[in-house]
Amino acid sequence: MLAPARPRKLAKVPFVELAEGRLQGVVSSGSDVERVYVSSVEAGTYAFACSTNNNRPCGGARGSFCNHIRALIGEAALQYGAERVARSLRVDTGDAEPTAAGVTAVMTGARPAPAETRTAATVFSRFLRHLAYLELAPSTVPLPEMHWFPPAGAVA
Repeated sequence: MLAPARPRKLAKVPFVELAEGRLQGVVSSGSDVERVYVSSVEAGTYAFACSTNNNRPCGGARGSFCNHIRALIGEAALQYGAERVARSLRVDTGDAEPTAAGVTAVMTGARPAPAETRTAATVFSRFLRHLAYLELAPSTVPLPEMHWFPPAGAVA
């Protein structure tokens, strides 16, 4: 587990990860506290997807990045650092030091297409799994579902 590059507020983007060749996460709705959006951007092609957790399409993601995707990129830059986000998404910012705005500008300038696959269910499921760990009482006892991690200091 890496420490965040900078502290971030979890109210707007409670879950963000660089996984499966994408930047993906859960973003709160700006208009309805009961609604969240699952957004993703693929590495290299910058193909994007944004929909509610029950696969209703985002009205703002028609032909370009919506505000949910922009918020996701910004929070990912806070969580992982803009350089790591740029490297993971294969964004070339030239000689300029990567920033969230710079990474977003390069990707939108490439005029990416909407993603072919729907990843909302998978990403939202991962988010719910992470939330389940917050409900556990603090303990040093190993978690059974993580038994495949070798104990610290193990010799092969």
